[in-house]
Amino acid sequence: MRLHEFEAMDIFETMGIPVPRRGVAETAEEALRVSEKIGYPVVAKAQVLVGSRGLAGGIKIASNPEELGEIGRTLLGSAINGLPVRKILVVEKADIAQELYAGITVDGYSGKPVIVASTEGGIHIEKTAQSGPEKIATIQIDPFQPLDPHQAIALLQKFELNQNLLVAWADVIAKLYRTFIRYEALIAEINPLVLLPNHDLLAVDAVLELDNSALSRSKHPLPDRLERIENPLERKGREIGVTYVDLGGDIGLISSGAGLGMASIDMIGEKMKPANFLETGGGITEQLLYKCMDLIMMKGNLRGILINIYGGINPIHEGAKGVVRYIKEHHVKIPIVAKALGNHQEETWEIFRSAGVHVVTEAATEKAVERLFDLVGKA
Repeated sequence: MRLHEFEAMDIFETMGIPVPRRGVAETAEEALRVSEKIGYPVVAKAQVLVGSRGLAGGIKIASNPEELGEIGRTLLGSAINGLPVRKILVVEKADIAQELYAGITVDGYSGKPVIVASTEGGIHIEKTAQSGPEKIATIQIDPFQPLDPHQAIALLQKFELNQNLLVAWADVIAKLYRTFIRYEALIAEINPLVLLPNHDLLAVDAVLELDNSALSRSKHPLPDRLERIENPLERKGREIGVTYVDLGGDIGLISSGAGLGMASIDMIGEKMKPANFLETGGGITEQLLYKCMDLIMMKGNLRGILINIYGGINPIHEGAKGVVRYIKEHHVKIPIVAKALGNHQEETWEIFRSAGVHVVTEAATEKAVERLFDLVGKA
């Protein structure tokens, strides 16, 4: 779960990381009241859970109330990379002497936290990694041991900094790492970490993404994960316990594995447009598949549905009962093709056929997709 910038900044402040004066506004009038306490100039930042806001016009500077009022009215209710802006963060504008970078994530190969620091922060940090690798330093940390302050200092010594900046930056990294561990994060990032003319540091941006599997054991108050899922279908998918991604097409999909689902999406996309990705996970039941049918049919205007499920220990015949019950209760008339192999497969086929579902018994998903193409074309 990724936190909004203002949420992450509040946490950083409690952990001792220096952050600017700020306030959150949902209207232009609220933004003006925040700025009265801060003073001008200020920066208005759209609060959306997506990167590259600055490049998309989601971060603007206001020098006076008139400018901030206009910016607030423009940003609030707009969309940044497809996501609606419902809140803006108004922060004091920092007098920047230099932009630095500090971030922590999990290394995909070792599974260990890796700390990344750079003397060039800002919106083009990815390009810095390619064009100026000498400006980036990294170090892996043993997740079962606390960060030794000397490790942070050793990381930064590559940059030949003056002693005051070296110590201050190492202190920020140590606090960021404690935040990363305490909140069981996947990403903790400050970009940019600003060096001020008086040589103080200030985190003018805050990114914190938490591990979903760790949320239930968190001892710290956190926002409701479902509230930040903008798409109502994707939110419903999370509620019923499946992975659902809205894709905008008109061919519905239910699959019992991520790989199976992605392969199905690719094949459907060769001739038609998939409406969704849906992956049930390992707990197939009659009720779950009934809810999955209800979810994909909420999309409306579907031309066909592909069901691609495999049962090792999964009782796919129970899942088939849920699909059939939904078809009969809601009088579904569009073509449905099912490829269901594994545990109780013959029984599953008969259950599907009882409701007019077209069953493909071959192992190749291509056969099921070709059958669906044929049926949709005739329809």
